[in-house]
Amino acid sequence: MSYRWTEWAQKLQSIAQNGLTYSQNDFDKDRYRQIQLIAAEIIAEHTNHQPEEILDYFSRDNGYATPKVDTRGFIIREDKVLLVNEKIDGLWTLPGGWADPWATPSENVEREVFEEAGYMVKAKKLLAVYDREKQGHLPKLPYRVYKMFFYCEITGGRPTPSMETTDVKFFPLTNLPQLSLSRVTAVQIRRMAELVSKPELPVDFD
Repeated sequence: MSYRWTEWAQKLQSIAQNGLTYSQNDFDKDRYRQIQLIAAEIIAEHTNHQPEEILDYFSRDNGYATPKVDTRGFIIREDKVLLVNEKIDGLWTLPGGWADPWATPSENVEREVFEEAGYMVKAKKLLAVYDREKQGHLPKLPYRVYKMFFYCEITGGRPTPSMETTDVKFFPLTNLPQLSLSRVTAVQIRRMAELVSKPELPVDFD
């Protein structure tokens, strides 16, 4: 299935946001707002949202348009991978989430693992940097996301659910539970295991 509409909407929104950031001319700003509305209408046509909702979301971001960053921690023990159950959809994923701008990528993933799973970890190696749009995640989003996967080692703590998670468990790589495909796929999890087991392999990207 083609999802070219997401690419078109993302490009239009980026052009509009950048134009509204740097333009000094009111007439030009009005044209950029019209472009933004077109992007919102494209997204609304393919989702359950109204154009007004999309525009409200667009308005929360300002400055030069850049991708968002999602960090994920990969912890493996005896061929079992650590997963958390997301409260929002009841499905399983690698612990992680949006990166805070005041922390480094490794600090972000270590914090996310502790907050979602209860384990203190040390990020040991960057395994992959993926463009969410190219990885088959659903649903499609109106913005670009770069997903950073880190191999982490447990240094302390104990399995503890959080405000965002309901359970924390290790699962065999050969018997994964139903995954939250918006966040992670089985292909990605097994690829991370391969990258950990073969440290001579380079970092995956795109």
